[in-house]
Amino acid sequence: MIMYEKYIGRHRDDYVTLEDLYKNFKVTCPDDFNFAYDVLDKLAEEKPDQLAMLWVSNNGEEKRITFAEMKRWSDKTANYFKSLGIKKGDLVLLVLKRSYLFWYAMMALHKIGAVAVQATNLLTAKDYIYRCQAAGIKMAVITADGDCTRHFDEAAPECKTVQMKAVTKHKDAGEGWLDFEAGIEAASDKWERPTGEEATKVTDMLIMAFSSGTTGYPKMVSHDHAYPLGHIMTGIFWHRVEPGGLHFTISDTGWLKSLWGKMYGQWLGESAVFTYDFDTFNGADILQKLEKYQITTFCAPPTMYRFMLREDVKSYNLLALKHCCTAGEALNPEVFNQWRQATGLRIFEGFGQSETTVCCSILYPWVQPRPGSMGMPTPGYQMVVADEDGKEVDPGVTGEICIKAPDYATKTKGLFMGYYRDEVNTQRSWHDGLYHTGDLAYRDELGFLWYIGRNDDIIKSSGYRIGPFEVESALAEHPAVLESAVTGVPDPIRGFNVKATIVLNKGYEPSEDMIKELQDHVKKVTAPYKYPRVIEFVTELPKTISGKIRRVEIREKDSRSE
Repeated sequence: MIMYEKYIGRHRDDYVTLEDLYKNFKVTCPDDFNFAYDVLDKLAEEKPDQLAMLWVSNNGEEKRITFAEMKRWSDKTANYFKSLGIKKGDLVLLVLKRSYLFWYAMMALHKIGAVAVQATNLLTAKDYIYRCQAAGIKMAVITADGDCTRHFDEAAPECKTVQMKAVTKHKDAGEGWLDFEAGIEAASDKWERPTGEEATKVTDMLIMAFSSGTTGYPKMVSHDHAYPLGHIMTGIFWHRVEPGGLHFTISDTGWLKSLWGKMYGQWLGESAVFTYDFDTFNGADILQKLEKYQITTFCAPPTMYRFMLREDVKSYNLLALKHCCTAGEALNPEVFNQWRQATGLRIFEGFGQSETTVCCSILYPWVQPRPGSMGMPTPGYQMVVADEDGKEVDPGVTGEICIKAPDYATKTKGLFMGYYRDEVNTQRSWHDGLYHTGDLAYRDELGFLWYIGRNDDIIKSSGYRIGPFEVESALAEHPAVLESAVTGVPDPIRGFNVKATIVLNKGYEPSEDMIKELQDHVKKVTAPYKYPRVIEFVTELPKTISGKIRRVEIREKDSRSE
């Protein structure tokens, strides 16, 4: 029996039809479920020598970690944390890039019942101040790479709740830093599952993550111990991981996407995870890794597929690769078609947020991708496309993507607990039995959802509601366009004009002729009223530290220049 079968009662392939999957898929979650004990430690007991992770450094160093070794090092890390006074309920900040130490720390905190708080190494002092003050961080574990420790030290005087700070590569740090690696090494590898008041319950907070902050300060998204089981749908049914396979999701550990593709669902499916600790994304480099390490399942944002497609993909031996997925932003049909032509593989899109696991996707083999569609609601999530009053709209009508969730007790496994220390935002997004995602889409007659954009990003022009993704997808089909961001600019007649801020591919130059060519192209590809009446060429687009385009920043810049 594969690990995930213990929690859904069946093998993935035992579901005969999509209707069978929707009707009978159910996750059983024990009241004391704890992923570190009930999945990792069980795998270490049952399959101690099976590979859990293949880690590759930026300079090619390799580290193969079995499930038994992962358990041992997480036990040692738990003992080290405990020796420092970390206990159940404490919040610990982890800024570890793609180091294997992140997995040791995560499993250790799960075992203690402490709350892991992920963060990216791109944070500056003001970012650390906000996060530590807002969450009440007790301890920070920081990578010595780059300027991370310097930025944290600048923030430290205002981070009153932080009692300890530990660092990797201790010799590179300044005063007051604990040596994280030496502390783990010296700790005992004997650890017992806590009982009594120190034991965890499935309703306890497991992790807390900061949202991307595309429109304001990041919100603090909290998840309970049932969250990993929500990723059965992510890893088993969407990523299609296999026992003994090697799954590669491109994500930094500073973001929840790393938990989507580098831990929970993959280990529940008894697949190893491939972790490449690179500093800068390079399409050719990633293709080389897919070939060299015979990656079997793969997930990356559409932008990274676009960069890989600028290489000669057909020249790489990718025969081991069986299944490809994407998430993080909407997938342009052009990227889908080019990747399929180059590899013979379809890209299976998925949709979710920091607040969810994958809640809409293309589920092979029951459903095949429809280029441009985000897929169908995944079993376990009851999704509706609703109007402003929360009433479901008819097929073809644009509305907000909402998830039925009467209250915390009846919510889907994988849906968040709420925004930590923020009842106002929790009530604003989760009310009347629905969690409101803030994303707009329409449903077609077959039940497929088609993404329109964030509610705040919709452009109202001459009575039309225009989603940025529709125009950006059209622009992506032109060879001159590397990436684009579509926003609205005020117009006294139309209300707003559609504006495209564009980064051109190498070999193309901004000009009036190029503007006309791109405008004509959009008119041919999509409804003519959507074409960008205003085009601005830039060398780069404003993005969050997670890489998502900040259209709000473009809008603010345009409003200041009026």
